[in-house]
Amino acid sequence: MLNIHGRVVKGAAILCTLIAVFAFDACSVKTSGSSSANGSAKATSTTYKYGTIEFPKSSSLCSSPIAIALELGYFKAEGINAKLVTADAETRKVGLDSGRFPVTNGDFQFFPSIEEGVSASVVGALHKGCIKIAVKKGSSIKTAKDLKGKKIGVDEIGGTPYMAANMWLGQAGLSVDQNNSDVTYLPYDDSSLEFQALQNGDIDAAALWDPLPTVEEQKGTVDIIFDLGSDPTFAKHFCCFLYGSNKIIKEKPEEMAAILRALNKARNYIAAHPQQAAKIIAEKKYSSITDVTLATKLFKDYDYKVEDNEDAAIKSDVQYFTEQLKTIGFLKTNDTTKLANTIYQKIDL
Repeated sequence: MLNIHGRVVKGAAILCTLIAVFAFDACSVKTSGSSSANGSAKATSTTYKYGTIEFPKSSSLCSSPIAIALELGYFKAEGINAKLVTADAETRKVGLDSGRFPVTNGDFQFFPSIEEGVSASVVGALHKGCIKIAVKKGSSIKTAKDLKGKKIGVDEIGGTPYMAANMWLGQAGLSVDQNNSDVTYLPYDDSSLEFQALQNGDIDAAALWDPLPTVEEQKGTVDIIFDLGSDPTFAKHFCCFLYGSNKIIKEKPEEMAAILRALNKARNYIAAHPQQAAKIIAEKKYSSITDVTLATKLFKDYDYKVEDNEDAAIKSDVQYFTEQLKTIGFLKTNDTTKLANTIYQKIDL
């Protein structure tokens, strides 16, 4: 009986072991699939050096390097599992301040926020030019001075088109004092409504982001009187920068460097292959622009190529726009050089 009992015990032990093994395998397969689908920390930590990192996306072409870096595997090569999330300007600022977003695209609109305490810095550049001011086709308004006493539509009071228009008008000698301006600004949260207001005569000019101004110009409905990419006030200056969270810069400098390397590769790809990049952006619906020809043109106009000695160029442009924003009353500082040095941080790649 003991021998028989011993064999029974041994057989039961083997059976239990097999059941446990199969149960473990089944559980492992299920967990792996779930982790892959949901992007769990466990799955990414074993595959990616820096795990899952969130990047804010937008419908404009400005954030295209983030999408290209994801699609072409540049983030993955740097050990990053990139996840794109929708976030407006305020959400991006809060995300930078908290460290939720290590990097986001932005422009000189962020400078006043940094002055007021948002813990972020310019850590790189993206491109030049993406804002235009349009008037009705055949309008007598041709220059900045012609806008004196007129109404200008913008996406928001204090937004980038608003600031760009003020800088342009201020350099032409018009008053851009927010309490005693030579022009009146009317906000439209929908760019289509802004163009409708232009055609109806409710406003005399529309200042807003591409691609709508370029699309309407190609249709023959408007004349472009200001182009951020070619006007002497802004030409050859970066308008869209990469902003980094100071928390990540301080606590995870290697991660920040990895992100910037991936994005620089994406910028160079866009510059070298604008049509292929435009197809990716359009087909994957990373932008509201689905016209590949138009997107290709804009990619060429914006000049995404990473420059030689770009750190010096970025630092110079931060200083330039700090001075411009101070001139039109959007910055409080009396020491623009000190503020510019605070805004820009060089990252060793």
